[in-house]
Amino acid sequence: MGFKTVLLVILSVILMTVDRQAGHLDRVREGLAVLVYPVRIAVDVPYTAWDWLSAALASRSDLLEENEQLQRQLLELSFSQQQLAALRQENERLRELLESSQRVEQSVQVASLLRADLDPFRHRVTLDRGGSSGVIDGMALLDADGVVGQVTLAAYTTAEAILITDPGHAIPVEINRNGVRTVALGTGALDRLDLPFLSNSTDIKEGDLLITSGLAGRFPRGYPVAVVTRIDRDPGRAFASIVATPAARLDRIREVLLVSTPENTWITTESTPAGTETGRE
Repeated sequence: MGFKTVLLVILSVILMTVDRQAGHLDRVREGLAVLVYPVRIAVDVPYTAWDWLSAALASRSDLLEENEQLQRQLLELSFSQQQLAALRQENERLRELLESSQRVEQSVQVASLLRADLDPFRHRVTLDRGGSSGVIDGMALLDADGVVGQVTLAAYTTAEAILITDPGHAIPVEINRNGVRTVALGTGALDRLDLPFLSNSTDIKEGDLLITSGLAGRFPRGYPVAVVTRIDRDPGRAFASIVATPAARLDRIREVLLVSTPENTWITTESTPAGTETGRE
């Protein structure tokens, strides 16, 4: 046994020396490599397939996670964009109110709407300012375009106001073109005021601007109230049927100006005869 081992070792050394010097076994190795290649491929296939599948699944998982993150970022950006749009509109409204407040000689402050009650029989809003901020009953409400209404009840931190279109509200006005005074009554529709106390012979035209007369101390004088949109004169009746559209954007107000005047009062009457300057609720 020992002799055979020694003999094989000597033979191996001789073969390696000869192969190294002459390369006689290269072709044998090439042939063996060709024979062994299919076996190597067969052995490597499961590992290669597993690596490819793992990479594919990992890539899909990464793509799904990345897509989810992008979707979340898109939603966040969209939400931020909506907020920016809302802030831009609010800034525009506040700028308009600021410009309007600079034209008001009386003391003013800005209030925001907390609640709006706009059913056909009751046009009221709740404001975020009250007696603690100096709000009192009778204070006039304006927006950037004209008269909105007036405060009817001032609590400590909030106030309730009636809009000029409330069926129970009347506002003293005058025709800007000629100074003719009358009263505009609310109708329960946000886009309509009635002027029932002008005779058929009154000098009034469609397109005439109605402004506050300033009488009775309820509203500052000279602010837009409405524009005359329709006049029906019936010879069989003493008074003309006149409709006006409010100048204020009553269907979209968010902030208003509260105007303090020396004689803020809120007047209630059962009826308003032609030519008087009182209001009603």
